[in-house]
Amino acid sequence: MLLTLTTTHRPATDLGHLLVKHPGRTHAFDLPAGTAHVFYPQAEDARCTAALLLEVDPTKLAAARGRGRGRQSTTAPADFTLGRYVNDRPYAASSLLASALSRVYRSALRGDSRERPELAATPIPLEVRVPVLRCRGGAEVATRLFTPLGWRVTATPIALDEGYPQWGESPYLDLTLTGTLRVAEALHHLYVMLPVLDDAKHYWVTPDEVDKLLRVGAGWLADHPERALIVRRYLAHRRALAAHALERLAAQCPTDEPGTEEETTDQPTPRASLAAQRREAVHAALVEAGAQRVLDLGCGSGALLATLIGDRRFTEIVGTDVSTRALDLAARRLRLDRLPERQRNRVTLHQSALTYRDERLRGYDAAVLMEVVEHLDPPRLPALEDTVFGHARPTTVVVTTPNVEYNVRYEGLSPGAFRHGDHRFEWTRAEFAGWVDRVCTTYGYSAVVRGIGDADPGLGAPTQLAVFTFSRRGDG
Repeated sequence: MLLTLTTTHRPATDLGHLLVKHPGRTHAFDLPAGTAHVFYPQAEDARCTAALLLEVDPTKLAAARGRGRGRQSTTAPADFTLGRYVNDRPYAASSLLASALSRVYRSALRGDSRERPELAATPIPLEVRVPVLRCRGGAEVATRLFTPLGWRVTATPIALDEGYPQWGESPYLDLTLTGTLRVAEALHHLYVMLPVLDDAKHYWVTPDEVDKLLRVGAGWLADHPERALIVRRYLAHRRALAAHALERLAAQCPTDEPGTEEETTDQPTPRASLAAQRREAVHAALVEAGAQRVLDLGCGSGALLATLIGDRRFTEIVGTDVSTRALDLAARRLRLDRLPERQRNRVTLHQSALTYRDERLRGYDAAVLMEVVEHLDPPRLPALEDTVFGHARPTTVVVTTPNVEYNVRYEGLSPGAFRHGDHRFEWTRAEFAGWVDRVCTTYGYSAVVRGIGDADPGLGAPTQLAVFTFSRRGDG
């Protein structure tokens, strides 16, 4: 089975740095089911293609299944012995290819690139092709699953044999996806969707598959309109696991504000979720500061923007995000195409990375970083600080972030786990206060820190909030 990944971003050969596979070499990986090869059929400045070819050894695959404590996979009927060796698994993309992808492109899936870290964090033009993909539900299902993720989908059915119409409709597609995404995003989508489209897995699905799915689906699965279908198929229709996964996804905030929602059952009237309380607290801080022109940095799917646009005190509202898909979701949430012109002119959406200076972000009254900083690797925080507090330098900056001490209150959260699979860290109250003090000293701000949500006497509030005010002391 074959999967190719192509870019026209110049120099296109930088794809080798993102995949951590040199374009001038061939690479081979021994896997439980066979051998995976990575090679580059085209490697030029204008266009570069990396190919992942998986050679499945049916004997090794059958032996691997036999070692699984007698548990049967969904790749062949348990009572059809020959079916373990004679099937379409070596030819049609499936969970076998997803497993190979996770092994071969491990660093790329994490978004790591030692030589090109900035490019790894940047959406670039990509084309993915899977020439033979087994898809239960055909082209219509493939389109429903990939289009909401920002892909343009071309799915062409592959005929079984035109001379034998009695064989029925082919379950195979020639799939091409085109879009502008980060390489890590693209690989995450493929890792989840290949077995989902095939609707079969070559290994026994255990409860830890739920954590794996939520980790790889962080930032996009909770918002996907077909998340129930994705979860059921990925977890091999195991009802208890699917119900648990969907419950955890429902408890997550939207992609722009990850975290664990706190539910209240002992009140006669439902209280606002923690996500709503965060938005209310940020909105109140902006009103208190007298801000009129506001930046929502890392706006995600636009939940805070929707709150701000309803308040006419904000005359100019700008949302930025590194993800074009997030900006598309924000535009749909705000219904920008349907707003009256006067309202529409108040809102602007920009693609921008917060670790790079952007002249468009200068001169605003206030900026918001709501549940954003914890998504950056700690070594990249100084770049964000320079961009926001040093270069853009709004009069007011509002920052919210989880309080890791409070995590023990969440029953569904494993000890030591973060509230969201994409969090790179979560601060204690002392750590957050230390960071706030350092930023104030470096960039000439003063700050007030407080909590959001129901506070525990010993643990503090679930969310930490800091309101920075530029005081010009120490301005260099």
